[in-house]
Amino acid sequence: MKNIITQFSRIFVGLLFIISGLIKLNDPIGFSYKLAEYFSEPVFNMPFLVPLSLGLALFLVVIEVVLGVMLLIGYKSKFTIWSLLLMIVFFTFLTFYSAYFDVVKDCGCFGDALKLTPWQSFTKDEVLLFFILILFVNQKLVKPLFVKSIQNIIAYASIVLCIFMAVWVLNHLPLIDFRPYAVGQNIQKGMEIPEGAPQSVVEMVFIYKVNGVNTEFKEADLMAIPEGAEFVERKDNVLSEGYVPPIHDFTMMKDDSDYKEEFLQEPKLLMLVSYDLTIADKAGMSKLKKLNDAAVAKGYKVVGMTNSNKEIIDAVKKQYNLDFEYYTCDAIALKTIERANPSIVKLEKGTIVQKVHYNDIEDLKL
Repeated sequence: MKNIITQFSRIFVGLLFIISGLIKLNDPIGFSYKLAEYFSEPVFNMPFLVPLSLGLALFLVVIEVVLGVMLLIGYKSKFTIWSLLLMIVFFTFLTFYSAYFDVVKDCGCFGDALKLTPWQSFTKDEVLLFFILILFVNQKLVKPLFVKSIQNIIAYASIVLCIFMAVWVLNHLPLIDFRPYAVGQNIQKGMEIPEGAPQSVVEMVFIYKVNGVNTEFKEADLMAIPEGAEFVERKDNVLSEGYVPPIHDFTMMKDDSDYKEEFLQEPKLLMLVSYDLTIADKAGMSKLKKLNDAAVAKGYKVVGMTNSNKEIIDAVKKQYNLDFEYYTCDAIALKTIERANPSIVKLEKGTIVQKVHYNDIEDLKL
C-alpha cells in the first residue's frame, strides 16, 4: 500500500510540475511580470530584483520542468525530492502571503491558461506539499526507471529542450496564446458584460475627524455623525467582486480623447505596440518605418500604442523617422496584448487576425 501511494505521488507531482512549468515556459515574459509584482514596493519591497525578473523566471520554469522529469524517471531521487520540497515550501509561503495580505491577485502558477485566486493557489501548494512529503518520507521507494546512461540522456535532454524552447519564445512569440488578445478574439466582444452578470457589491465608508481622531462611519451610520465632525475622505470597500470582462482596460487615448470605438471599426488596422518606448528594442523599432510605408500603401490604418509620455513619443518618432501617430493605453493592458517590444498586431474591425514579433515582420501578411 505504501508503495502504491508513493508511486501515485511521484506521478502526480511530476506531471503537475511539468505541466505548470511548460505553461510558464511557453510565456516566460508573462511570468517575469508576475515576479516583478512580487518584488514591487507594495509586496516584498525589493525593487533591486525587478531587473532580474526575466532571468529568475527562466531559471525557475526550467528547473520546474526538469525536476518533474527527474522525479518521473527516478533520476537522483534524493536530490530531486529535496529540491522539490524546498521549492514547494518557498511557493507555499509566497501564495499564503499574497492571499493573506491580498497583495497579488493571481500567482501566475499556470500563466494565463488557468487563473487561480490567491487562496486557490495556496490550497494547490498545500496539496502538492502533502504529496511531496510522502515522497520525502519514502525516498527509497522512488527507483530509477532506466539504466544510468538512459537516465542521464533523458535528464540532460530535458534541460536542452527547455532552454531551446525558452530561446525560441523569447525571440518570437508564445507557442500557444492563452491571453484575451489571442488571434481570432474580438476586442469589442471581450469588453462586453453579459446580461445578468453579477455586479460588484461595494460598501461606502465615510471617514470623519471626531475630536481629532479619524473615525469610520458606514452609510447606515451617517445620522450618528457628531455635529462639528470634519469630513476627511470616502472609501469604497469591495465586498464581492462582480463580473470583470476579459478586456477591461483597453484604450486608445490622444489629447484626452479615446479613439478605440473609431479605430476598432477599421477593416484594415495595424497596431505597433511598445508598452515602454524607452526600452523598446532598437533593431525592432528601426523596422517600423518600412513596415508603416508598406502597410499604408496597401490601405492600412497604422497606429502606435504605448504607455510612454508625449515627450518620449516625440523623441522616438524623430529618432526613427516615424510618421504614424501614437495612442496611449495602460501598460499592463499593452503587456497583455503582446510580449515583444515592439510587436505588430493586425486587426479587422476589432478582430485580431495576426500577431508577429519584431523578428518576424517578414511573416506579416498585408
